[in-house]
Amino acid sequence: MVKAIVGANWGDEGKGKITDLLANESDIVIRFQGGANAGHTIINEHGRFALHLMPSGVCHENIVNIIGNGVALDIKKFINEYNEICGRGLKPNILVSDRAQIVMPYHVLFDQYEEERLGGKAFGSTKSGIAPFYSDKYAKIGFQVCELFDKKALKEKINRVLEIKNALIVNLYHKEAIDPDELFAEVSEYGDIIKPFVADTQTFIHDAIKAGKKILLEGQLGTMKDPDMGIYPMVTSSSTLAGYGAVGAGIPPYEIRDIVTVVKSYSSAVGAGAFVSEILDEEKAKELRDHGGDKGEYGATTGRPRRVGWFDAVASRYGVRLQGATEVALTVIDCLSYLEEIPVCVAYEVDGEITKDFPNPTKLDRAKPVFETMKGWHCDIRGITEFDKLPKEAQDYVLFIEKEIGVHISIVSTGPKREEIIYR
Repeated sequence: MVKAIVGANWGDEGKGKITDLLANESDIVIRFQGGANAGHTIINEHGRFALHLMPSGVCHENIVNIIGNGVALDIKKFINEYNEICGRGLKPNILVSDRAQIVMPYHVLFDQYEEERLGGKAFGSTKSGIAPFYSDKYAKIGFQVCELFDKKALKEKINRVLEIKNALIVNLYHKEAIDPDELFAEVSEYGDIIKPFVADTQTFIHDAIKAGKKILLEGQLGTMKDPDMGIYPMVTSSSTLAGYGAVGAGIPPYEIRDIVTVVKSYSSAVGAGAFVSEILDEEKAKELRDHGGDKGEYGATTGRPRRVGWFDAVASRYGVRLQGATEVALTVIDCLSYLEEIPVCVAYEVDGEITKDFPNPTKLDRAKPVFETMKGWHCDIRGITEFDKLPKEAQDYVLFIEKEIGVHISIVSTGPKREEIIYR
């Protein structure tokens, strides 16, 4: 059976914890898209881990963790993260698809140069090389992992691709051209580093499905960052939807039987773009930010303070629907315990009309939130593991969100640790 874990919102919903939790019941965990541009934080008996490329099953030594063909593989970051995990006393079992493509050094440079060129109109990139990577992938000038092991062909392709890249670097960005010999030497080292992990993961996964193994697909970011269905152009460069898991992992789409969509009990976002339920009062925003998450609402990858807002039922209902959620995991509800009252955005006002449907990006900038106010519970609920032990106001909040999004909330997270969870 194949189960997918994905996000309904802007990312940072708490997917890492839920994946770590459900990995206990799995044989294989697969990252199927994205790269090192976002982080999943998990806390368990081994400590606290901020994972960027590694699948969230790496703390379970009996699980096979796979970097799928849809991932943007930064090999230097991969090996640094792997060594850090091993340094904590773990021995993760990891396979890397031979069809995954690698983030080249110039992808990171192009990301930095373009943000610099755009200035005040920049996209707020993490500067991890993701957009240039996927641009090259679909322009058919990317490098698959398997290409690293044919040195002659690799050198010829590097020379050919650098003709294009250096023309842009010199004439558009006015930077120094890349030396092809130096780049070849660096990328050749990548092959030596990654070779022990490389496998024909498509065959491995196919055989695992035939054998009845339990497979967990792990997505990065959330619906709002999908390049087709998200808030374009303030999106990432690979699909964040569960449906893409079939492509990014090499799995028949009909094998994905369960889609656990993670929803945050309030809203948060990194970078520019429309954010209807955002708290614009900086003092109130900082208060929620500092109460939020394990270490506050600051990016696991960038450290940047996240924009925060009240729960957006319009965006979350849309996100859950696009993911095809069969069940929902609601996270960080404990972070709202300081509030006497909790606003919930239940609709948008667009050009004088009230709507509960999520509008396209051209209308979103004109949308204003319509709030309903819920009574807060104003007491510490962290670590509660039974739903009926929650204060009535907290139960009411969960049930109200469940009604608004239209999908059963099967998991409620009451703290950052693996065991701080309620099953419904």
